Amino acid sequence: MGENPLTERDHGLTAALLAALASEPPAPFAVRRFQPLPTLSYGEADQGTGVALERGFGEHVDMTNHSVVVAESVVVKWLTPPVPLPHPTPEIFAHLVDAGFNETAPPYAALTRSDDKSELLLALVTGYLPDARDGWEWCVDACCSADTSFATPLGHLAANLHSALSSFPAPSCHGSGPGSGPDGRPGGGQGGGQDGGGLLTRALGALEEALTVTGGADGAWLAAQAGRMRAELAPLAAPATGPRIRIHGDLHVGQILRWRDGYAVIDFDGNPTVADAAPYQPPARDLAQLTTSLEHVAQVAIKRRGVPPGEAAGWVRRARREMLAAYTGARDLLDPALIRPFEVEQECRELIYAARHLPRWRYAPMGVLHTWYDEKEDPA
Repeated sequence: MGENPLTERDHGLTAALLAALASEPPAPFAVRRFQPLPTLSYGEADQGTGVALERGFGEHVDMTNHSVVVAESVVVKWLTPPVPLPHPTPEIFAHLVDAGFNETAPPYAALTRSDDKSELLLALVTGYLPDARDGWEWCVDACCSADTSFATPLGHLAANLHSALSSFPAPSCHGSGPGSGPDGRPGGGQGGGQDGGGLLTRALGALEEALTVTGGADGAWLAAQAGRMRAELAPLAAPATGPRIRIHGDLHVGQILRWRDGYAVIDFDGNPTVADAAPYQPPARDLAQLTTSLEHVAQVAIKRRGVPPGEAAGWVRRARREMLAAYTGARDLLDPALIRPFEVEQECRELIYAARHLPRWRYAPMGVLHTWYDEKEDPA
């Protein structure tokens, strides 16, 4: 596999891979299996060819990798370029299967290749979810129609995910047992020294960087709000009252598929925009990213679909309240006092992302911050 997305010349390669998974591949390739693959059906166009019908996703949201659907049953995500191991996804796949967590695309296998220097992850094989749409589509539609019926299922999904991940084994050098840190709590003390003041230092650093990279009128307005934002980050200085667990790390609505039979969380690769993000963090980090993504959905609906700002803000408040109320299965893991400061930090990181990678995205975090700080009362 090269560094460029697959082209028509690679037609049949993905289906051939799935056929090869029935046996052990030759060196230097290896396969790690998580669940048995389904029996593949064949399309009419492939009768007599021995190759299962395959197709791409078209203009898919994942611009980093290349995904292929085979026989409307399996998705193979080719990592372009291949990624050196260790990589978080295979281990998380294995753990979620063991934990009985089913609110994701079924994990089937991971394909790797070894050489004298390293082992590379080439592809991930998962189940295909019929009629799936990601949250940047279905959730924007929900905002436009003032529908919050998704919020309770999402709250349950997040709680179930964190319950499953809370038993994910921590590195042995950080504790005496699976998922335990140096203080004996699950995942306790993980995160590169981000307990207490470390969390605050990281968040203040994000604010300072956001102030530096945000120019013009937006930058001047942001600087005027910096004092209020620092005050909202202040609770991060207190010692954490809940455990660190292995979190998703990039949990926004774009990672939540709504499909024929419900909702599913995908993409356990971690946050691609934060190189030093610790894998073990308070669960409130994931929840804050999920709630702020609802805010971003509202800004998309305002800008692209003409939803009145007041209606969009009201929708966010209702959806956020209902989703957090439904986060019941993992309450013992959650320190709710961290949600708001993590939300503020997340908007700073969105501004940094816009400045570094996608300038046109600035409107979304700036719109959220205006919603929060232009109002006399805190809408949260």
